[in-house]
Amino acid sequence: MLSTLKQLFGLGPKVNYAALVKEGAIILDVRSKGEFAGGHIKGSLNIAVDQLSNNLDKLKDKNKAIITCCASGMRSASAKGILLAKGYTEVYNGGSWFSLQSKIK
Repeated sequence: MLSTLKQLFGLGPKVNYAALVKEGAIILDVRSKGEFAGGHIKGSLNIAVDQLSNNLDKLKDKNKAIITCCASGMRSASAKGILLAKGYTEVYNGGSWFSLQSKIK
């Protein structure tokens, strides 16, 4: 149970986000359109967490790496849980988009 919670909130083993992005990972920003418009990681896909289940057609390959991000890490953790429950196999909680941005450079 604790390891599941750690993985869900991105507290498990260190993830090399830069390598994932170089290998073609999708950066999924789950903030609102307004928040996204205020700043985001270049090339990221914006689907608000409350709209995610209705927009899975935008994430066709369930085996492609997806890095979720938001403002603080809470919504991205929820998005990770949704994606894993829908059969996506390689999902990482990148936490805050601002922090993730510095990890992928």
